[in-house]
Amino acid sequence: MLKATGAAGVTVAAVTIATPTTATAAGSAFAHPGLLHTRADLDRMAAKVKAGAAPYTAGFAKLTANRHAQSGWTPNPQATVYRGAGSPQNYATLYNDIHAAYQNGLRHHVSGDDAYADTAVAILNAWSAKLTSVEGSADRFLAAGLYGYQFANAAELVRDHPDFDLSRFQEMLAKVFAPLSDDFLVRHNGAVVTNYWTNWDLCAMACVLATGIFCDDSSQVARAVDYFKHGEGLGAIRNAIPVVSDDGLAEWLEAGRDQGHALLGVGLMGTFCEMAWNQGYDLYGYDDSRFLKGAQYVAKWSMGGEVSYTANTRAKGAIGGWSGRETASAAAGVDPAMTRPIWAMIANHYTKRRGLSAPYVTRVAARSTPEGGGGDYGPNSGGYDQLGFGTLAFTRDRVADTAATASASPDSGPRPQTGGTASPAPDQDLAATGSDDIIGWSAAAGITAVAGGLLLLRRRDRGGSAE
Repeated sequence: MLKATGAAGVTVAAVTIATPTTATAAGSAFAHPGLLHTRADLDRMAAKVKAGAAPYTAGFAKLTANRHAQSGWTPNPQATVYRGAGSPQNYATLYNDIHAAYQNGLRHHVSGDDAYADTAVAILNAWSAKLTSVEGSADRFLAAGLYGYQFANAAELVRDHPDFDLSRFQEMLAKVFAPLSDDFLVRHNGAVVTNYWTNWDLCAMACVLATGIFCDDSSQVARAVDYFKHGEGLGAIRNAIPVVSDDGLAEWLEAGRDQGHALLGVGLMGTFCEMAWNQGYDLYGYDDSRFLKGAQYVAKWSMGGEVSYTANTRAKGAIGGWSGRETASAAAGVDPAMTRPIWAMIANHYTKRRGLSAPYVTRVAARSTPEGGGGDYGPNSGGYDQLGFGTLAFTRDRVADTAATASASPDSGPRPQTGGTASPAPDQDLAATGSDDIIGWSAAAGITAVAGGLLLLRRRDRGGSAE
């Protein structure tokens, strides 16, 4: 089991990793479909697009225009996927195929055309028949985390398809992806626990949670949820969002690094919260909606607003080896045109499900609509870190009784299920590797919603992907 202690430390306890297991077909512990999209979500998308409702139609147009969302996609499975220096990197093949499977699966549910489901199944079956390992430098943990949670979400869309080999896919997730992510949350690649920035933990957390739900492994899901609340690493919520201010905003730790990775972290934490929500865990509301306060902070800062930042110093290095320290003294500079497809999901949860005010989040969501997906945000891996298409998938009508939803205790266990810049790192750094609200949000912000995805993450290395 993962050790849960709260504040970030600099050591990792010796613990035993529970190897994920695939549940038997009888008696699923979780609701399916139930990762990023429930049956009610999928039915809503289809009905809204059929009715010609905005902004769903614009979101669906983004999907159908994407080259990955075509039924003629041919997969290219590999036995071993490599990410990181010192290996023949081929991980782009994997993430392109995952996004093709996800987009075809989503297109099937909205359009009703079985050709897209068949394509998604063919891609997923091809990979589960061949993939045996994820290798590389420390970046292998990023690959396992990002592509593990994405693979599970793509497969969840077609898990009931008669030709989908569910048990073989569960076995692949349980043996290839989840163990790497589970191991990272315990041992952090042999580094002190604060060596790796927030998004490294969040990738692993998303994988452990998503694959646990997909494989009906309740102990794995419990580990992921517990880590979110009490984990030692920088992805645990109180470490990722360490300071809450009187103005209702909460500092996002990785804002002291750069904008691209802070956006990535918000997207990953939102993904984690959404998947947990769909299985009855209210992590969106945990610790007095701490995630909302952090998302509001990042949204304001990313649009060029001034935010406070408390200088922090984190320990770095290998356990029993080299050591160092790195200080982030101020929030980094931003490019207001930079975006990721992350905001629709967060804005709709807090304003539609909960009836809460989220002015910065809703404003940045309006600027980003309609959200696209992999392939719409540049050719590098950073453009594939999120599955995207939030305008289509997460726009929702306001819940009639938002007061009841908002008053549910987030700390009492599962709720009922519903369908400045950091100083340079040392060379030895282990990490060196149909709603009118969209219109209303835009009007309130005094802007016009863009017609497509803005250029993502103008960075000198890897287009701002997870690292």
